[in-house]
Amino acid sequence: MSADVVEPKAAVPPQTPSLPEFPQTLGHPRPLWMLFMTEFWERFAFYGMRWALVLYIVAQFYSGDARGEAPASELYGAYLALVYAAAIFGGYVADKLIGYQRSILVGAAFMSAGLFMIMAPSETMLKLGLATIIVGNGLFKPIISTLVGKVYATGDQRRDSGFTIFYMGINLGAFIAPILTGWLAERMFGGTPELPAYKVVFIASGIGMLFSLLWFWFGRAQLKGIGAAPANATGLGRVAMVIVGAFVAIPVYYSLLTIDAGVLNWILIALFIAPAIMLLVEGIREGKVQRDMVIAMLIIFGFNVLFWMFFEQAGSSFNFLAQNIVNRDFGGWIFPVGWFQSVNSIAIITLAPVLAWLWVAMGRANPSIPRKFGLGLIFNGLAFLLLMFALSSLVDPETLKIPFWTLFMVYVIQSVGELCLSPIGLSMTTKLAPAKLTGLAMGGWFLSIAIGNNLSGIFASSVSGEGGMTTASALAGYTFGFWALLGAGVLLFLVAPLIQKLMHGVK
Repeated sequence: MSADVVEPKAAVPPQTPSLPEFPQTLGHPRPLWMLFMTEFWERFAFYGMRWALVLYIVAQFYSGDARGEAPASELYGAYLALVYAAAIFGGYVADKLIGYQRSILVGAAFMSAGLFMIMAPSETMLKLGLATIIVGNGLFKPIISTLVGKVYATGDQRRDSGFTIFYMGINLGAFIAPILTGWLAERMFGGTPELPAYKVVFIASGIGMLFSLLWFWFGRAQLKGIGAAPANATGLGRVAMVIVGAFVAIPVYYSLLTIDAGVLNWILIALFIAPAIMLLVEGIREGKVQRDMVIAMLIIFGFNVLFWMFFEQAGSSFNFLAQNIVNRDFGGWIFPVGWFQSVNSIAIITLAPVLAWLWVAMGRANPSIPRKFGLGLIFNGLAFLLLMFALSSLVDPETLKIPFWTLFMVYVIQSVGELCLSPIGLSMTTKLAPAKLTGLAMGGWFLSIAIGNNLSGIFASSVSGEGGMTTASALAGYTFGFWALLGAGVLLFLVAPLIQKLMHGVK
């Protein structure tokens, strides 16, 4: 979830010279709290369905046959990849065509519709629904966070704490959603712990997204024109054009969800190469220092791909692991699979202040940006090391399951890695990118995450294999994950001085 947590802070655009006089609530502009709740409900919707998607696909379209795990994981990875890839276009639509407020409203409407669509008992409707969510997310995700920065004047000392409050909305939504939707799916409307009523999850998530839409619709007047449509586009003509374009984009994303995951990865790589070349050319044009900074940025982008490839097992293979191989029985009460998704949010809320204090307390010993990325990879690898240990030494001979605490701690350890890597990613990008192409560099950052997410689905598919996940297949796959992450982390530590030299003093 970290990409959500840190994304806006670095992407805040320059402020206009003057801002409206906003009423204050708890020491902050009142619109902040409206945006807080808008984002809370959007994150509720996103994370509310995230845990259930692969499990639902196997149950609904493969009659519970474990052979459905591999294609379900690939579809999940493709969906998540396209969510991030689509965000690249949202900023342009908001900046140049319809304004921030209208972009959020249109995006929220499409996301709500998509969430209700995926509960239809049709594989075609499922993919059309996911495509609709992708389109809506592209219009919503890059915009709402930027509005937070716009309600503070340049140099306002409260800006950082305002973003901290806003990030709490993100994490609270991500924390509550799996717990509530998991409980509804297992205890209400005919669901059981063995076969949750997954459609209830999507209904609840869709309702949550409607709350987000309505909250912003009625609250946007508080913004007093901030993020309104450009002066030359106050009519509804451009909105209609964007809506038509969104409907045209849905079958495009649908087709990308239906193609082979490997082919999709090559498409994403091609999309990444184009801005990478443009950034490098601009860097060369501006001189040796800027060229070196672009090279350093692109190297770190490559390591970022690997991090997200394994981190995003949370929404795919870890769900199958929790369902089939983790002992979730507490004296007859079965810990819901979806509740594991809330562990990351708890860890982020708890550990973020600790790490923030630690970096400051370390003073001159504070690790460089490349070494923090290396720590992120290593901690992610340590999570897989714990799984290796559990799957090789802690399997109960009677139940053939591993202890509950092992998967719980995997999520905690991964969160530490996330906090080492993600909070500096976009900030680093804005510092190293050529001034003329900062937006393009942001697109490159998102595309690196997209490639990693798609690879996460391919990797999860290989862990399950053709016959579904077993202890042996999980051990083999997660062993590979450990060595890949450890090797990348150690390598990044070794080349960190070189990368730091290329950064020319950027910290």
